Amino acid sequence: MADSSEVSTVPEGGATPPAPTPSAALPNHLRLQELFVRGQRCLEKGDYKYAHDLFTQCVAGDPAQLVYVQHFRANLAQLHSGGKKSSGLTFPKFGGGRGPVLKAAAKGDWHTAFTAGCQALRKSPSDIGVLSELAEACGMLDCVPVQLYYLHWALDVSRNDLAINRQAAAVLEGIGEFDQAIGCWARVLQDHPNDEEARVAVARLSVEKTIDHGGYNPDLLKGAADVSLPGSPSVASVAQTGADGRPANAGEDEPEDPLADATPEQREAAYRVAIDADPADPTNYSLLADLYASGGRLQDAERLYKKGLSVAGGSDLGLLEKLEDTYLRRMRERATVAASRAKKQPAESANKLAAQAAAEMHQAEVEVYAARAGREPSNRRLQYELGLRLKRVGKHREAIEPFQASREEPSKRAEANLMLGECFQQIEQYSLALRSYDGAIEAVGEADWSDLRKLCYYRAGVLALGMGELDVAQQRLTDLASADFGYRDVAERLDKITRLRKTT
Repeated sequence: MADSSEVSTVPEGGATPPAPTPSAALPNHLRLQELFVRGQRCLEKGDYKYAHDLFTQCVAGDPAQLVYVQHFRANLAQLHSGGKKSSGLTFPKFGGGRGPVLKAAAKGDWHTAFTAGCQALRKSPSDIGVLSELAEACGMLDCVPVQLYYLHWALDVSRNDLAINRQAAAVLEGIGEFDQAIGCWARVLQDHPNDEEARVAVARLSVEKTIDHGGYNPDLLKGAADVSLPGSPSVASVAQTGADGRPANAGEDEPEDPLADATPEQREAAYRVAIDADPADPTNYSLLADLYASGGRLQDAERLYKKGLSVAGGSDLGLLEKLEDTYLRRMRERATVAASRAKKQPAESANKLAAQAAAEMHQAEVEVYAARAGREPSNRRLQYELGLRLKRVGKHREAIEPFQASREEPSKRAEANLMLGECFQQIEQYSLALRSYDGAIEAVGEADWSDLRKLCYYRAGVLALGMGELDVAQQRLTDLASADFGYRDVAERLDKITRLRKTT
């Protein structure tokens, strides 16, 4: 049978796998879920006071559940606006609710700490002192997503608060979100331009970002944090090529840039003047976004590509592809940094964040390539790339159609058939899977025993063995063994075929 880690297999001997054993129920978890559902109903009915009590129990009972805090805050907003639309104006408060939270947290009495925090926020939802302490408590519990939520809440109240920005910057740095951490320190510098800690932090984080993104030796960058950072492009400006053969951040009609030889600072200033002079011209938005993208300022680049696309009425495909490429690049870098952090500092929270970032990256790739394949249905290479990404996220049935379409591309015929076989095998269409593997063998040719050709023979032989097609299995695995007897477990599988023939 095939490797269980890669594709599903046919149960040998027709044995029925045992039914999964249900996990043990968690009474506290179920109780909180029941309270949460009741709180939602109260929120919908406008009974905000009772909903507040219910959501408080949920938040205090399980501080790591982000959805509890989100609903707690939403209900709180309704409670203080009387169910009417809020003006959106909030002012920082420093009430007495911070002390009880801090006192309980110091003792490790988390239930009391979060209960006290919720009660204090009931009186003053804009008490950033309480929000800061709740965020700190979440950090002690290793609940980073909820910790960031409280800090974002506090920043919504007071965007330039010195202490909150410092606290948020430290958390963001810890999870590798360097751009956002730098943004926090930049807000500190706005009000305190001579703040030495903020200046050094911005320089240091910029260097760490470059190291993480480029894989550089930190010793080569020693002392970089001691000088003011120029606006020159970082390693991220190196041209990248997508898997479909397109250069990253390159549209079909590149605008000519008369400032190509100017310094980054000069170019940025010139582009901004040009945008102010003619805000209806999408070209200057694209040029400024290109500059930001080359310097690693991906979120700023995305914002400008979107603006340029909006100005162009959504009809500029070059801008759209730049926006997509920048979005994918940001998601990939985020996933890479999260994985690096998890490797350097193993912890359950870090592993969860890394897994979440990877999942979000894969989903982003599916969405972008689905959109591109939809715009160019005759582009067989794009169909193949879409199939790969659907397969990667476990959508094997959905990946079949684009893989079938990509077989029309001669250079992708073998790979497409191989991927089709694996998808069919995952959905237990074993005859179709074997036919696809044979199609891959035919397409790959007999020029040499490449890794691709070996894998095609292996997949076909293993599946045929699982299906009881001993002649086909022996033929495929024998051909493979004659070229590479040490390939995976091909020798053991040939021995198994010999034993099966003796017993039949």
